[in-house]
Amino acid sequence: MLSAFACIGFVSFLLGVFGTNPERAWQAYLINFLLWSSIAQGGLLFSALMHVTKARWSYPLSALSESFAAFFPISFVLFLLLFLGSDHIFPWLHHDLHGKEVWLNLPFLFSRNFIALLILYGIGLVYLYYALWFRKDRIAPKGRIGAMLLERWARNNRDEQWRRDRMSLFAVLYIGAFALVLTLIALDLVMSMEPHWVSTLFGPYYFVKAFYIGLGALIILASIRYLSLGEQSGLSSSQFHDVGKLFFAFCLLWGDFFYCQLVVIWYGNIPEETSFIIQRVMILPWRDLAWTVFGLAFLVPFLILINRRIKTRPLLMIILCSIVIFGIWLENLLLLGPALNPTANSLPLGFWDGLISLGFLGLMAMALTGFFAIFPPSALAGAREGN
Repeated sequence: MLSAFACIGFVSFLLGVFGTNPERAWQAYLINFLLWSSIAQGGLLFSALMHVTKARWSYPLSALSESFAAFFPISFVLFLLLFLGSDHIFPWLHHDLHGKEVWLNLPFLFSRNFIALLILYGIGLVYLYYALWFRKDRIAPKGRIGAMLLERWARNNRDEQWRRDRMSLFAVLYIGAFALVLTLIALDLVMSMEPHWVSTLFGPYYFVKAFYIGLGALIILASIRYLSLGEQSGLSSSQFHDVGKLFFAFCLLWGDFFYCQLVVIWYGNIPEETSFIIQRVMILPWRDLAWTVFGLAFLVPFLILINRRIKTRPLLMIILCSIVIFGIWLENLLLLGPALNPTANSLPLGFWDGLISLGFLGLMAMALTGFFAIFPPSALAGAREGN
């Protein structure tokens, strides 16, 4: 089933690329690359943050969040494929950039993002390696990868304190790299679509959003597991309540960054900045989309999560987090769409966009199930000594 989703998305993307509107296919590709990569990056960040803060309540959730690192290699390959569609996803190509050509040129752009993602994903995978070591007595890794890990762990006779220190080091490094690399991605793959628009808050806005939807995806994964296994999953209603409060907090933080960015640009009244906002919040067809994004990604979760009991209901949280993630998908369209479709009279959104998105969903689900096939989730729920 999951491979079928991925195949449907791949075939739909190819049909779009070789069809009459290849720019629409590449637009959907970029939107989904940004969304699903952010989910994976933000998902692993939860474990790193919980380890650094020594939050013992989060042990089973941290173990689940580490599974999102399985998407890192896929995300890296998907980034490399973006180069093939550069003519369709970078509207500033072959235009006068008034001196910004030093920064906005394809060789330099892809080189720096290549290195940045390589560093981020490398640190994340090393952190995952040490996180799994502290559960080595509870897990029996399967397959070739599992056998290689067991052999390496058996050969390495470093003491536990050394490993704990290394795990803490890479947790801190991942947190720092997460903020820096996602800021760079925000500047190069989102803000650069409007090369004369600038915002010093856009980088933090972007990586806060990544953690927001990463938490949403983690809650969905944990809820599915709890609904399947009940208390045997190692999860409890109190843990759902705690992670629900964290999700609610980042809903507020994302909304605050959204508001601060809007207000500063509005009151600054600098044409290069206000034109970006006016086009997206006051001019059709983007105006209605802007209000939809605000409602789905902020207003709906804000009003619902005020209720304490909702946070402890896994099925309701699956629905709510899915709404938020869909709202952020639309927000990516809102940010990128006007630059990629400057003459659009209607939203550049259709059936093929949904199929391509389904393919990315299939890739994420395949990465997670592949991870759990090697590291059984029943063992992952155990307390981790590294914390």
